[in-house]
Formats: sequence, C-alpha cells, structure tokens
Amino acid sequence: MDTTVHNPDQYMFDFRQIITNGRKKVGLLIGAGAPVSINVGDDSSYKPLIPNIEGLTSQVCESLKGKESDAYKSLETQTKNPNIELILSKVRGLAEVIGSTEVSGLDGEGYNALSKSICASIKKIVDVGLPDEENPYSDLISWINGITRKEPVEIFTTNYDLLFEEAMERAKTPYFDGFVGAKTAFFDPSSISNNDMPVNWIRLWKLHGSIGWAANKNGDVVRDFSSDRETMVYPSHIKYDQTQAAPFTSLFDRLKSFMLEPDSLLIANGFSFADAHISSKLMECMAANPSSAIIALQYKKLEKEKSAVSVALKRPNMSVYCSDGAVINGVKALWKLGEEPVKNWGRIRQEYWNGNEFNLGDFKSFTHFLAKSGGDKMYAPIPEGDSDEAEK
Repeated sequence: MDTTVHNPDQYMFDFRQIITNGRKKVGLLIGAGAPVSINVGDDSSYKPLIPNIEGLTSQVCESLKGKESDAYKSLETQTKNPNIELILSKVRGLAEVIGSTEVSGLDGEGYNALSKSICASIKKIVDVGLPDEENPYSDLISWINGITRKEPVEIFTTNYDLLFEEAMERAKTPYFDGFVGAKTAFFDPSSISNNDMPVNWIRLWKLHGSIGWAANKNGDVVRDFSSDRETMVYPSHIKYDQTQAAPFTSLFDRLKSFMLEPDSLLIANGFSFADAHISSKLMECMAANPSSAIIALQYKKLEKEKSAVSVALKRPNMSVYCSDGAVINGVKALWKLGEEPVKNWGRIRQEYWNGNEFNLGDFKSFTHFLAKSGGDKMYAPIPEGDSDEAEK
C-alpha cells in the first residue's frame, strides 16, 4: 500500500447526495451480517438476533444429539478452520459416497439424516422475529419510504429469515417477492422480469430462498409454512448447483438485469463476497455495464475483507469501504479525514466515523445513517450557526 489516502468525508458527501435525491436506481445486497447487528442480550453480554457463521456453527453442534453429535464433532476436529458450510459440505459428500460403510459412527443414510438435522437446526435458529422497539430494519424501511423516488428500491438478500417482511408489514409498506395468490401463493418467474408495479412497492428478492418456501407435490414453489419440503439454499459446496435451478435462476436473472440497467447502484452491507456464485455474477455484470456501480460497506479492516477487496481491485466500478480504509477506482488506501466538505458537516460525520474508524460496515450504523439522511430520523436543515443544533 503506497502513501495514497482516501478522504471519507469526500466520498460520504457524494454518497449522501445519491441516497437522498431519489433519482438513481438503487438496490441493496444484504447478507448474513445484518441481523448480527441487533443485540437481544443485555448490556454486559452481546447476543445477536441471528448469529454469525461461527455462532451458527456452534449452535448447530449444540442442537445435535447422540451419534449425529459425535459425527459432527469428529468432522469439526478434522476440518481446518471449521464452519457450518465446510462441515455440511463434508456431511453431504459422505452421504453420497460411503454407502453402508461407517465413518465416525454413521453410514451413508446416517449422514443423509445428519444433513437434514443440520438444515432443520439452521432453519430453527434463523426463524426469529424483530424486537418490538426501533431497529435497523425499521430504520431501513423508514429511509425507503421517506424519499420520493423515480425508481423502486430492490433488496437482494441471501438471508432466509423473515425480518425484512416483518419490518415492511409493520410499516404497512407494500412489497413484492415473486409470489402471487392468496390461499397458497405460488412463485411466478414471469412476474419478476417485468417492472409494472408502482414505484413505492419494494422489490424483495431472496437469492437463497426463504423460510416458508416449499415445493408442492408437482415440484412448484409455493408459500407453505407447514411443509417440510422447504426450498432454501443451505451453506455447502452445492450452493452453486442449487442456484442454477428454479426458482433461483429467475432471482439471479433479476440481479443481473438490475446490474445491467444504465447507471444502477448496488449498495452491499453484511455481505462478505465470499459466495463465488454471486461475486462472479456481479463481476460479469460490472464488466458488461461500466455505468453500473457497487459500493460495498464492509465491517472489518481491509486485510480481513479479502474477498470484497479482490473484486474491487479487478473492477474499478466497485468500491469497498472498510473500517480502516477503502478500495476506490481500483486504488487501495487507508482513510484520512480532510476538511469538512460543507459547513457544519461534523454532525453528519459522527454518523459514519467513530473512534478513528469508518463504521457503516455495521448494519445498524448503516441503516441509522440512512434514516438520518432521508427517513423519519432525518436531520433538520443545517443551520447557518453552530453545528450542535438539535436534530429532529
């Protein structure tokens, strides 16, 4: 890294202009880091609403019993840097090849059952509701509703949970997720490709499926919370293959269509870019459409965000903002504060800069910044006097 630096004030001034004017086509790519930002523990013990991958790995292990627990722990000890994705990949691999031979106490059928137990445990862990009080999801919906827009906001998420749905329904915000019907709503791929709905309807695209999605006896995807035939892409080595089948092909085609639209902006948060089947699609689209852009707001330092940084170094129309620095226009450099871009900018700066670090990689801080920029927490116009004037 050379002596070049990036001034966060300069880029956040431009970013704030974009997210408040309502003219640009904006999409959000939200990953597993989002619900981690909500603390449901007490002040002395942080407990995320939904755990990160390390916490998920541990909780799944704790949920298993008997021989399944023993086999899981055995695979965990045999795996370098074990996590739920690597372990589930090994479980599914063993289920396919060992037949009647036993490995760590289970045969092929046993590992197939273990795979189902792991998936059921993951589903149970992520099937939670939002806190009653204001939260990052309500802040996000507040920002979306607070701006008069020419284009609808599209939310792409890899998460299975129903937190977006809950937040939108609490706010009485209309949305469309590809399902039509009432008694047994069914997934309609053709409806995803058109854009005929009103601008105020949020588009919610769940790239890896969702709790409540199930395949009926004809193989069609319907909304059925009572079914055990769920349609979700669980973390394992077969994620890519699964996303090449219905209904996921339609959802990924929607992501591609969004990225190929002129002057589109995709803002990523809580997403590591480690999912190669998504990162490769985004890189392909950025190469095909140089007018598209991605701004990835990452939680960790540059050296810990290798996947996102790697993409940004290859594609100059992707910027990565990390806690200690950024990759912008293909240049990797540390942050360094400069002069305030406008008078009284200090109160805006405190929303994205804390303790000498950029903090919008945290979903809670990001959505709070959005709500302050264009939602019901929006700042009053900056006065001519002191920068410490009260907020709305």
